[in-house]
Formats: sequence, structure tokens, C-alpha cells
Amino acid sequence: MPEENNPYTFENEQYRKTYWHTCSHVLAQAMKRLHPEVKLAIGPSIDNGFYYDFDTPQPFTEGELAQLEAEMRKICKEKLKLERFELPRAEALAFMEEKGEPFKVELINDLPEGEAISFYKQGEFTDLCAGPHLDSTGRIKGNALKLTACNAAYWRGDSNRETLQRIYGIAFPKKDELDAYLQRIEEAKKRDHRRLGKELGLFMLRDEGPGFPFFLPKGMVLKNTLIDYWRQVHKKYGYVEISTPIMLNRQLWERSGHWDHYKNNMYTTVIDDVDFAVKPMNCPGGMLVYASEPHSYKELPLRVGELGLVHRHELSGALHGLFRVRCFTQDDAHVFMTRDQMKDVIQETVRLFDEVYSTFGLSYTIELSTMPEDHIGTVDEWERNQDILKDAITGMGKEFVINEGDGAFYGPKLDFHLADALGHTWQCGTIQLDSQLPERFELEYTGEDGQKHRPVMIHRVVLGSIERFIGSITEHFAGAFPAWLAPVQVKVLPVTDRAEGYAAQVAAKLDGLGFRCEVDARNEKIGKKIREATLEKVPYMLVVGDRDMENGTVSPRHRSGEDLGAMGLDDFAALLGEEVRSKAIK
Repeated sequence: MPEENNPYTFENEQYRKTYWHTCSHVLAQAMKRLHPEVKLAIGPSIDNGFYYDFDTPQPFTEGELAQLEAEMRKICKEKLKLERFELPRAEALAFMEEKGEPFKVELINDLPEGEAISFYKQGEFTDLCAGPHLDSTGRIKGNALKLTACNAAYWRGDSNRETLQRIYGIAFPKKDELDAYLQRIEEAKKRDHRRLGKELGLFMLRDEGPGFPFFLPKGMVLKNTLIDYWRQVHKKYGYVEISTPIMLNRQLWERSGHWDHYKNNMYTTVIDDVDFAVKPMNCPGGMLVYASEPHSYKELPLRVGELGLVHRHELSGALHGLFRVRCFTQDDAHVFMTRDQMKDVIQETVRLFDEVYSTFGLSYTIELSTMPEDHIGTVDEWERNQDILKDAITGMGKEFVINEGDGAFYGPKLDFHLADALGHTWQCGTIQLDSQLPERFELEYTGEDGQKHRPVMIHRVVLGSIERFIGSITEHFAGAFPAWLAPVQVKVLPVTDRAEGYAAQVAAKLDGLGFRCEVDARNEKIGKKIREATLEKVPYMLVVGDRDMENGTVSPRHRSGEDLGAMGLDDFAALLGEEVRSKAIK
């Protein structure tokens, strides 16, 4: 049978998840053999492997994880059959109570009346589970599985409930596939933006402000360069820029719907006996700007951008470097338009996205998120807007997948998931189609017929947030940013004390030409200076010695190790200038 048509390969998502789910049961069986006192919670498959949650007071050490792995391999060799059976509710409860599994008892109690209660048995081990599973533990290759981590997790994600130990694992049908995966994981650790952010002096995170990043001098250069590029692109596409207040009163947030639908994620305070909220989104302020003056159909589409600082309350356990923070700069924009302009505006926005993402060498997939249960507006409006998004994206020859029920409360959206150099995906860009807020804020424009009409609008971000995007490209480039984006573009390295004055002159000229340049005049050997500049991922090092000083030349060396040979400073400046101008990725 051809591999692509074989349902029993890892190319088949259902088989892959079944394989990993069975691995989680093997892990639980191994745990019960080695630690019978541990209580079982849940053990699903996930996007990258599987996990099982256990109730035990202490986290497991690396040595204990190795013992569990060894026991799992034994269970695989035993080729135990997995047998499914069902029990009536009362018998199922008695069965789990007898085994002393309180979490399983709770799960059974929460099942709807009349629902089948199924179990899977493998050897001496039985677990409550809906399945499906492989037919035998022998289907799992013991030498191609690995337990990767152990973290704390709350039972059912509730911080008021028990703290459990979550053991993660991964498995493949072949050992070389596991080895390749583990190698990718090691590469990912090297690229971790939290590690690189510290090493390269970009940003820091402190216990004094969990989820509130501090940007350091080099990080600010990177951030401002990125923002400068954002402004250039948006000017090209006809956007104007505004800035709205960081805090607005409760009445506004009630009008927008955020107070009812988003309040748990908002920071609130009281000023002069009036409730205020720190903005979690820029949209309501943008509505007020539009409503501040009359508009004509001749102005539409009106493209309004804002680099707005927003705050959202995220659970402490969800915080993750720059990827999940409580304070970030959203590269927001709102485009107000007539209904006839909707498809063209959406496609124009996607072209802007294409231009930006290609600059960074990032590919993407598109997800259409549809109406959630908690929504405003009629079903008919939602369906019309969803169809417009579909038509616009398919009209460009692009594909999308449906993310059912995950739209914003005010409208459907297209989410753009970027893929980095390691194949990781990050949701950054979004286009949200909204006919609700213009209605709530009674926005108007004068049509060609001289009558008042209601505009529609899109909310859109291309980078998502400046902070998350910086985290993403730090990992994508492994900290070796393209020359146009690098905080330090050139480091001048004098070989001798005699060359220090010349090095300063070289740096001053490059600085005058607009390049970001530093001089390393320390009393160190040139080899050490080159190594350290390479570790700092500076794109170019200019080694200058007595001969360069005499001839008025520089000897450029790229961070990749390529030696460009001696050349005139003007020639090097032209070379670097073209690389920066074209935003080349080298």
C-alpha cells in the first residue's frame, strides 16, 4: 500500500494521535508499577506527543523519568492487548473508588446521564478512557519513545484545585525519527528567545513585574527599527497614524461590549468615583476618532493605524517570555469602508501582509475563525461576513482551514500563522471583519446619494504585537538578525594600539552615514575580539591594522566566517548600504 494512502502511518493525524494516546496509557501503567500510591488524572495526546497528569507531592527527577522510560519499554515488549469494555455508571464509580482513584470518580460523575462509560485494559492496568487506542502495546517502538519534561499543572486548569505533576513524552515509529526530533528540540533550545534576549542584551523579565518586559538599549534599537519599517510600509499603503488614551471610562467599554465579554482580562480602577479600564484593545478609541468628524464616501476606505500600548490580564502560568505577556504594543489598524469595498480591502490587506512576511522570510497558513457562542450580532450578519472573508481569500488563490467557533465576539476573522526556520508556528497577523462596533458607536458617512450610511470595518494587525514578533524573529534568525535590523551592524576591531585612532575614524564615518557601529578597543588579542563579536551576532567585523591605516582600507569579516578581504571604506559602506536598503537576509 502506498505510504500516503496507508492509514497506519504518522502521516495520518488520527493514527498519530491514537499512537500517542496509547503511549500515555503505557506511561500511566509504568507509573503504577513503580509508584502504586500515585493517583491518576488524565493523559491525552497533544500536538507534539502526549502527557499524563499525576497526583504526587514531589516533582519527578531526571533519574525517575529514566526509570519510567525503562518500564515503558518493558511494557511495549510485553505486547499487552488493549481491550475496551463498558460499565454502568454505578459499577464504574464503584470500580474507580475501589482502585482509590478520586480524579477518575470526579470525571465519571461529570459525564452526562446515559453516556457510555468506557475503560481500556492492558495487562494488570485499567484506565477510564473514551479511546481510541492501538490494539497492542507491542505496536509502540520502545526504543523510539522519550519522556521530555515534568511540570506542575492544576487539575482541570483551575488554580484553586490540586497541583499535579504533568509528565510529557514523545514517541515515533522509528528511532531515527525520534533522534531527528530531539535534535530539533536541542536546536530550539539554542534559539529560545528568552535565552538569546538575555545573551544579546535585548530585554529582561523581572519578578517585580511578571509579564511586563523591560527592553534594554539594544532591544530598543531593534524595536524602533521594526516600528520604523512598519511605518514605511503603512505609509506606502495609504494609512494615517493616530494615538488613543491608555485608559478610558467604563461607559465606553460597556458600549463596545468589552465590559460584558472581556472584563476578566481587563485591569480596572476608579478615578473620581468613576470606573475606568486600562485598554486591552485599541478599537473603542479608534471608534471615537472616526466619530469625531463627519465623513464622506469619497474618503473611504479610511485606513487608520495605531501602535497602541495595551494591557491584558493573563494567568501567571500562561506567561512565556515575549510570546505571552500582560503589556504589549499592538500594531493595530482599523479600516472603515462601504460594503462594496470589503472584498478589495481584505485582499489589499493580505497583500500588505505578504510584503511584510516575505521581508523576514516567513511563510504562513490561514485559519478562518467562525462565530463563537458568546457573540453579538445576528447569525445572518455573521454568515454574510464569513462568506466575504472566504471569497476574498480564495479569490487570491490562497487556502484556509476552518477554526470553528473561535471568532472575536463581534465578528469572524482570518488568522495568519507564521512558520519560522524550525517549523514552529505563531499566530501573529489577523483580519477581523466587524459590522457590530460601527453600529454600537453609530458611525456614519455621507453616501453618493447624500444620505447617511453605516460603514463596516476591519480590525487588523500584521505583526500581532511588537513584542511577540520580536520573540518570533529572534528564534527564526537565532539572534543573527539581518543587517538592516541588527542592533549593532558593524564592530570595528583594531589589531594594535596604533590602529585605535584609525578605528575611531572608521566608526565615526560609518556612524555619520547612518550605520550602527561600535569599536572594540580593549587590550585583547584580535582572535578573542572576533570570537566575541561573532557570539554577539554582529553582521560585520572590520579588522583594522597598520596596513589598513596606511592604505585607508578596512578588512571586513562576516559573522558567518567569510573574509571579504581588504577594501576601501567607501566600498564597504556601499556594500552594507545596499544590504540594508534591500533588507537582504544573509
